[in-house]
Amino acid sequence: MRLKFLLRPGWIGLILLVVLFATMCFTLLAPWQFGRDDETQARNDAISQSFTAEPKPLGEVLPANRAPDSTTEWTKIAVTGEYLPEHETLAWLRSVQGEPAIEVLTPFRATTGETLLVDRGFVRPVGTDAPEFAAAPGGQVTITARVRMDEKDQEHRPVFERQGHRWTYSVDSQVITDGTGVPLRPGYFALVDGQPGGLAALPLPQLSSGPYFSYALQWIAFGVMAIAAIGYLIYAELRPPEQTAGAVRKPRKMSVAEAVAEDERREREEAASSGRE
Repeated sequence: MRLKFLLRPGWIGLILLVVLFATMCFTLLAPWQFGRDDETQARNDAISQSFTAEPKPLGEVLPANRAPDSTTEWTKIAVTGEYLPEHETLAWLRSVQGEPAIEVLTPFRATTGETLLVDRGFVRPVGTDAPEFAAAPGGQVTITARVRMDEKDQEHRPVFERQGHRWTYSVDSQVITDGTGVPLRPGYFALVDGQPGGLAALPLPQLSSGPYFSYALQWIAFGVMAIAAIGYLIYAELRPPEQTAGAVRKPRKMSVAEAVAEDERREREEAASSGRE
């Protein structure tokens, strides 16, 4: 049986490896990159819409203390209330437009009774210290902000005190709640430009689709190439041994001298044969 060689341990291991790799390419790696591409496109659409969309009431976008998610992030909301500057917290040494920055986080108590974590914008540090910056206005104001999901600090570091300020490593409403004792609703809200209490507004992310779609196509191509490679190896094993590079070997042509010598050899053999007779 010509395919009997496929039962050898080496061939079985190679085929299993190729099947596993191709399966991962088609069912795990490529879909993962397609999913990341979908997420990026959804984020870009939400950011683009927020440029021209009118702000919505907070309760309409995030009812019943609902946490922001990918479907609500970047939506503009309008809310009325007052700042709580005594519970202000600074975000430790961030990066904005490639340069060090400090974000100013001030709780905002809405007229509905809930308290939001408002990112008033950023200031540039002096070394590692916070510069002087404008305080949040007193009294009731109406602000417009974009919904943002809480950041997560992998090290779970708490709020700390330094040089008369309260600092945090991540913009996370739960971390600020733990550090200030002020119950905050999930998520935070970044002021758009020109709002009461606003500092330098945080820039929006660049609308880039990223490389995820091309990465997905590459994983599909890798899976196809792996299957094609094992197919070629099996074909090469099945080829007749006299074939090389897909062509049958042709007999070599004799030179003139070789042809003359061959004729003389035949004449001698014929003469010898006649003498014996």
